Amino acid sequence: MNHNHFDRFAECLAPAGWQAVDVISDLHLQAGEPETFENWAAYLRCPAHDRADALFILGDLFEVWVGDDVLSASAAESPDHTFWRTCAAALRAFSAHVPVYFMPGNRDFLLGPAALDACGMERLDDPTVLVFQNRRWLLSHGDGLCLDDTDYQRFRAQVRDPAWQHTFLAQPLPQREAIARDLRAQSEARKRATGNDPALWADVDTQAARAWLTHADAHTLIHGHTHRPATHSLGEGLQRVVLSDWEMSAPTPRAEVLRLDAQGLHRRSLIP
Repeated sequence: MNHNHFDRFAECLAPAGWQAVDVISDLHLQAGEPETFENWAAYLRCPAHDRADALFILGDLFEVWVGDDVLSASAAESPDHTFWRTCAAALRAFSAHVPVYFMPGNRDFLLGPAALDACGMERLDDPTVLVFQNRRWLLSHGDGLCLDDTDYQRFRAQVRDPAWQHTFLAQPLPQREAIARDLRAQSEARKRATGNDPALWADVDTQAARAWLTHADAHTLIHGHTHRPATHSLGEGLQRVVLSDWEMSAPTPRAEVLRLDAQGLHRRSLIP
């Protein structure tokens, strides 16, 4: 597929009563990062008066997802499986009060219908136009727009293919987990080669972002993936807003929610 062309963008129409929505991405939740999980869980437990009317998760909620059967009772008990079930239960409890929308990222694109149901989440296409407060906000994980990373784009096309996913998910769970560990090790090695500096990673292509916004009849693209929170002017009234990743164990902890309301958008730090 041409990364810059869609016949029609999916749309999410906000109910008239919504006053505020929160947008997050790139939490990379994993059992080995308990501080990030606890901060996220605290956000889910926020008092009713401080909650938005909906939560949009734009990918990479989880560091890895190898299939919905990690949540099943038949899956062998392990710290990872227990952790994922704890995450699902926390989301399910939160979604009883606030609708939660999930867009797959490059780490959790295999999260399927069973997991969505267990978490109480509704799946979003990438990209999706959120129609809210008389504005059109274009939402995306962002990885599909990092066109300079041609190796990744080839990999992305491969693993998003339904035939590849069917073959992968047909393998025993321990084998899938071993493959995921190997892929994560390769990814970490590539990051170390660049000094773990997100500024050296491929970024969203400006012309592709402008083309998406024009086609969507929107002025603001909101995305994650690049771990470089900022707001970029794209000219002619268009802008690109990059979400923060979350990592509470980093030397400089990161945890941020982007809130949209009648006044526009606001970054809300969740660092205690």
